[in-house]
Amino acid sequence: MGATDLGAADPAIPRLGFNPPDARVPGFEILDLATLRERRGFRGSRSDAVHRLDFHTLTLITAGSGEHTVDFVTYPCRPGTLLWIRPGQVQRFTDPGTTEGTHLLFRPSFPPRFSGADRLVDERYGPVCRQLGPSPAYAALSTLLSQLRAEYGRPGPDVSAEILQLLLATALLQIDRLPHSGADADPHAGGEVYARFRAELERSYADTRRAADYAHRLGYTVKTLTRACVAATGRPVKHVIDARVALEAQRLLAHTDEPVATVARRLGFPEPTNFRKFFARHTGVTPGAFRRTHQ
Repeated sequence: MGATDLGAADPAIPRLGFNPPDARVPGFEILDLATLRERRGFRGSRSDAVHRLDFHTLTLITAGSGEHTVDFVTYPCRPGTLLWIRPGQVQRFTDPGTTEGTHLLFRPSFPPRFSGADRLVDERYGPVCRQLGPSPAYAALSTLLSQLRAEYGRPGPDVSAEILQLLLATALLQIDRLPHSGADADPHAGGEVYARFRAELERSYADTRRAADYAHRLGYTVKTLTRACVAATGRPVKHVIDARVALEAQRLLAHTDEPVATVARRLGFPEPTNFRKFFARHTGVTPGAFRRTHQ
């Protein structure tokens, strides 16, 4: 994995692009956590470096214990922990500890588009962490990952990208069958309306925070968007919009040195005072206090 340049939204948060040292299959790689830790960029003082991904990673912990932080939430890792980090999320290897397991990386374009897996890949807001423990779900997923590793490990001319795509799609669909906890959003509950809204929100959160603007762009009413958001997240549409802006503000304050006024402008606040009020209302602290705590 190598660093790539950032877009305008995150000029100083390092972004890891998909660039495995042994690109046997374009857009896909599977390896064990020990190999991942040995790679340059994950050694010594850089092992806990904050970074974004521009690809998906799935990690199934099979032994040991540790911690992993994604967007300011630290998840305990133990046998049976499943982590799914999506493009754009900011992560840090807080404490790799003694964890062992399987680590799978893939570009959003790798799963076959004729399967239901393409819908899952396009969702940016599914659960990050599932604790499977010893269960039929863990056994099924472990078997699928073993099959993926076996296929990926075949001699170069014999490895089949198509088989890897189909096995990956099966693994993603298997994960999709897992129940959602009460703390997790269930994007399926909001249907196509919520899916379209989240895609538009990702494109436009720095341009507008008005629910009416999103409704107009998508051809819905604000009431329709609110119903979809409540079904998926338990929160009305305006709360979902503001939460997305607040998350990006937290990322930029914690992981860059940009002045608060610059962060405010980047997120569509012409006046820093309005940004400070917005941030304090949604996080309970001022931007400066948040930065001092998290840098």
